[in-house]
Amino acid sequence: MAEVKYRKSIKRLEEVIEKIENEDIDIGALAAYEKEAVNLIESCQKRLKKAEVEVKKVVDGFKSGSDKS
Repeated sequence: MAEVKYRKSIKRLEEVIEKIENEDIDIGALAAYEKEAVNLIESCQKRLKKAEVEVKKVVDGFKSGSDKS
């Protein structure tokens, strides 16, 4: 489920970036898009960090299991 949210967040971030780069928007809309982009980036970074921690736990578990042999 986290993967789906991550993918949706990345897709939305790409859409926001495209709007910022390709559309003639007023400063108010630009500020809103920028804020949304920052929130999406932070959300994705948190998910990636969480996944990194989980992978590290699994790898460490394998390492400690193989050390017992």
